[in-house]
Amino acid sequence: MRVLGVDPGLTRCGIGVVDGVAGRPLRMLGVGVIRTPADAAIGDRLVLVERGIEEWLDTHRPEHVAVERVFSQHNVRTVMGTAQASAVAMLCAARRGLPVALHTPSEVKAAVTGSGRAEKAQIGAMVTRLLRLDAPPKPADAADALALAICHIWRAPATNRLQQAVAAHRTPRSPRSTEGRIT
Repeated sequence: MRVLGVDPGLTRCGIGVVDGVAGRPLRMLGVGVIRTPADAAIGDRLVLVERGIEEWLDTHRPEHVAVERVFSQHNVRTVMGTAQASAVAMLCAARRGLPVALHTPSEVKAAVTGSGRAEKAQIGAMVTRLLRLDAPPKPADAADALALAICHIWRAPATNRLQQAVAAHRTPRSPRSTEGRIT
């Protein structure tokens, strides 16, 4: 499974591609950051994020896209930019028919480090170890994007099995008889 992980942001949008399956060694195919100038108009910044994501999709041809789920922060301006960049990533994936998964920061931290409250340095250290890298990816947004991809690779099989089990237990409802009822 090849996954493009996206840590959305307007100034720095972390992006990383990981290939592998749960239970086997993973391989990093690429990692980076899409940057936009803070003084540029919002529309121009979103176009730059879109172009960057499209380039990564063209180059690495992922099968899935994992995006960090936007969560409420105290700074509304930051949350809006993160949400907008997140939407751009989802749109780029949807255009290509790629499945998109959203993972919360605590899900990613727990999957990669074993603790949903892990610090940035712990995430970087575990990403380095799991992908057998020489050093943690910099900046932290890049490491976070790889962590998102790793999280998705590890969680997707279990999530798929759960969804299939739920679907199998759902039985179509039989039409209710209206006999004897006043309608």
